Amino acid sequence: MSSLKGKSLFITGGSRGIGLAIAKRAAEDGANVTIAAKTTKPHPQLPGTIHSAAAEIENAGGKALAVEMDIRHEEMVKDALAKSADHFGGIDIVINNASAIFLQPTESLDMKRFDLMHQVNARGTFMVSKHALPFLQKAENPHILMLSPPLDMSEKWFAPHVGYSMAKYGMSLVVLGLAGEVKKQNIAVNALWPRTTIATAAIANNFGMDAMKQCRKPEIMADAAHIILSQPSAKITGQFFIDDTLLAQHGCDNFDQYRVDPTKDLIPDFFVPTDDTPPESLKAQKEEE
Repeated sequence: MSSLKGKSLFITGGSRGIGLAIAKRAAEDGANVTIAAKTTKPHPQLPGTIHSAAAEIENAGGKALAVEMDIRHEEMVKDALAKSADHFGGIDIVINNASAIFLQPTESLDMKRFDLMHQVNARGTFMVSKHALPFLQKAENPHILMLSPPLDMSEKWFAPHVGYSMAKYGMSLVVLGLAGEVKKQNIAVNALWPRTTIATAAIANNFGMDAMKQCRKPEIMADAAHIILSQPSAKITGQFFIDDTLLAQHGCDNFDQYRVDPTKDLIPDFFVPTDDTPPESLKAQKEEE
């Protein structure tokens, strides 16, 4: 597998969770990583800041730049991208990781939260990608990766939380369209999504700590992202990958390493098509002691 050594990554919302795991995996290769997010001071319910993330990246072997950025504000996005390119001499990879989630049904979802999800998820992804293009056009192997689901337009994915599903699928629609738009420029645009819930603050806050035991670790997404970002951009674009399927296709046969608790059944994530067969059962792999 190719290395990301010397590559420069720009990651939105990467101060914790999956974004930080992807950053640290790239750092192990010796990559340069810009963490562009809002959190500059510790939050009582959300671990990590852009500064703690930068320290973890450098401890993992990479170089880091922490940039305060609110993805809803265009000038902040443009400034963050320019700072990243100036600091590291360019941008090779953009990870659209920032996302907002509120799972209320339509009647109880207030419009302020609806607007926030669309500003961060769909609009933010579009805007970061748009303003990153001039930098990616100069890169040797440019990639844009969205952490968004395959476009399985089933009623069951929308009915329980219309507002959130609309915003999240908006990220995937950017993949569908932009991949075709920039294909001739050899800029890869792909999506990556987890088959199961991932142990992050979002899961703890929305479903409780017990649900964390039925998750996989963020490292499964980091390893899957590494595979995508290591491929020639001219040959891999417009695709919607599921983490464990991609890893299995590239030789992984030990998914136990990614389980938080092997004695618990894994919880399937939203948006994974029903007919998509996992490479390994999501049932508990070990009995409780």
